[in-house]
Amino acid sequence: MDIATLQGQTRLYLRQKITMMVNRYVVHVAGPGGSEGELVGFAEQKRMALKEQVTLYTDESRETVLAGFKARKVLDIAGEYDVVDHTGTSIGTFRKNFGQSLLRSTWHLQQPGLPTLTGHERNLVVALLRRFADSLEWLPYHFDFSIGASIAFSVDRRWGLRDRYAIEIHDPRLDRRLVIAMAVALDALQAR
Repeated sequence: MDIATLQGQTRLYLRQKITMMVNRYVVHVAGPGGSEGELVGFAEQKRMALKEQVTLYTDESRETVLAGFKARKVLDIAGEYDVVDHTGTSIGTFRKNFGQSLLRSTWHLQQPGLPTLTGHERNLVVALLRRFADSLEWLPYHFDFSIGASIAFSVDRRWGLRDRYAIEIHDPRLDRRLVIAMAVALDALQAR
């Protein structure tokens, strides 16, 4: 799928593939009746890397880079991540707000030309349960990323044995590659 067609998508699905040493993710457009449609992204994240870096490809062949994100510093719990396109050009940044994240996770996402988006977990009770009971980290969660009072996009973790997410994009100005990178980061980096 070309970038212009991807940019027109308003609903995506992200699913983690279970493997031993690497977190793998696949991204599909939403198909009819809520099914997974065309594959638009594939990502891998090595576990326990000192400096987080994830490359997003257009498919599982890993031949064509869609985008990627990389931590600015090594082992930084409140680190900032640069998101770049296939040429290495910046398409945005995101960071976890560690001070506000003690009770309810808070992320900030920036795309050039737009105000900063702030993403919060919608349900405080679920956020608290996940933080204080490690055995409940599997609970579904919902993040709303807003510009002011308007929700720009949402990431909804679904019930199930595997990590599955529905991504709803409401603001047509958002770069879908940046949204996908943030959704992958929510799974890969949320517990840090």
